[in-house]
Amino acid sequence: MRISDDRYSRDQLRIEVAMRFIRLEARTHTIRLWTGLSGDRIRKLYRSYLSDPGAAVVQRHRGKAPRQAGYFTRSVRLRQETDLLVSLCLLLGLITPQAAPASDSPLAQIQRAQLLCQAFECYRQMIPEPHISLDHLHFLLGALALGRELRLGSCDVCGAVVVADRLTLRVPRCVVCAADLLPSAAAD
Repeated sequence: MRISDDRYSRDQLRIEVAMRFIRLEARTHTIRLWTGLSGDRIRKLYRSYLSDPGAAVVQRHRGKAPRQAGYFTRSVRLRQETDLLVSLCLLLGLITPQAAPASDSPLAQIQRAQLLCQAFECYRQMIPEPHISLDHLHFLLGALALGRELRLGSCDVCGAVVVADRLTLRVPRCVVCAADLLPSAAAD
């Protein structure tokens, strides 16, 4: 196999992943970061393949991507969805408990992008009306990696995976255990 064949395969894989991101309604900026394609190329892909009258309707989000870590802990439903999504990312290896060295190879980045799509597609199958977008997931992974505002933890009662606010003093609990403990505290 020649070197140009490898490059062709990698570029084809990038385009396939970009199309998957577009179908999942990701912003151009997020697609560009995960695939390495230019913004112009991503817009051309959308116009060429997904803007036809017979094609499935795909909403294109415009503007800045989500940038608030507090969004994921804002409500009980968002906390549940966030914990589920992070659990899926852990299962697929997108998030590792220990800091793993990141590979700079283009193929490794595309493979991570495929895993991201797989986790998000699974999440959308499990949650009928999801409140977290693929752009939110991209931000969440970055926020967890930095660890400044959000951190990965486990429920103090059952050990389930939870995303906790780094600045809170409360012991992390999953939504189910937190709800179970509320009535017994009120009875005392």
